Amino acid sequence: MHLLGIFSPIMTIILRKKHYFCTYMKKKSSIVFILNPHSGTQSKMQLPALIDSTLNKEKFCHKVLFTEYPGHAADIAKQCVDANTDIVVAVGGDGTINEVARSIVHTQTALGIIPCGSGNGLARHLCIPLDPRKAIDIINNCKIEALDYGVINNLPFFCTCGMGFDAFISLKFAEAGKRGPITYIENVLREGLKYKPETYEVEDETGTKKYKAYLIACANASQYGNNAYIAPKATMTDGLMDVIVMEPFTAFDAPQISIDLMNRTLDMNSKIKTFRAKSIHIHRSKPGAIHFDGDPIMTGSDIDVHIEAQGIRIITNPDETEDPRQPNQMLNAFSIFFNNINNVREDIEKQGRRIQAINKALLRKLTGN
Repeated sequence: MHLLGIFSPIMTIILRKKHYFCTYMKKKSSIVFILNPHSGTQSKMQLPALIDSTLNKEKFCHKVLFTEYPGHAADIAKQCVDANTDIVVAVGGDGTINEVARSIVHTQTALGIIPCGSGNGLARHLCIPLDPRKAIDIINNCKIEALDYGVINNLPFFCTCGMGFDAFISLKFAEAGKRGPITYIENVLREGLKYKPETYEVEDETGTKKYKAYLIACANASQYGNNAYIAPKATMTDGLMDVIVMEPFTAFDAPQISIDLMNRTLDMNSKIKTFRAKSIHIHRSKPGAIHFDGDPIMTGSDIDVHIEAQGIRIITNPDETEDPRQPNQMLNAFSIFFNNINNVREDIEKQGRRIQAINKALLRKLTGN
């Protein structure tokens, strides 16, 4: 029997007693910080002391718990819900946030975030500062909103999910053993041009369409992390997900796509098709990887994705409603330049195909074939 099975009832009793004690004594809110010591690339051993010195003790009665194995954050968060804990704070990256958040959806327990991961996509979207002290100040303010989250094949996601190249890279990233953007970029550069697009049938409320695509991403929030904006206009308050279909592209197109991804202009790219939906069904020719908030898993040929509107309560930044980051003027100029070149190139290719077709038709008439 796993040790958690022995200590789970004891931990629940401790959390429940702590909650009642806080409420009875000073009407404080109970808050549990779940800290993943392995997320990101920096040590987090100093964080408990920082939390203790920065958290508003007049408002909160707190406890810090460390995770010990994959999935432990989800187990602890579930026990917190059972103990009627007011707030559970995920201290880690998007994977840790996903574990905590999926255990508290559709409950009165709110999610707090101290971002300490390698990408921090959800925190960046919500304008949660990457500085832990400033993130704790956001928790002290304690503005709670009911926001959307997504589900892919019964797996909750809070930032993005997808299939195709991004899921394939998530697998490579997980296998690498190292964290951080450099590892991610190395995998993208090494595998990118070798990856073969797949054919997908995508069904939504309007009907079914077939795409040959490099990837299909479904975004509840705007970015993957590290300010790579896969869905620049995505919001967690509209009850819809942004669906992004990236069509096959060449090495010539790659710089343009990279610039658009970092510059919040990807939706303007000619290789990108986007639409919004509450739910979609996707069929592909063979099983493969999908990812949910960057965590990869192998699954079958059929994939269902939908949005649960206002299904989770999250502490948000009271001073920001959307990410204030504006497109960089220099990057924007390059983006327009590459887009214009690409449009001209595509027109030339189309004209070339028309000319070839006319030549073949004339040749058939002349030869009588």
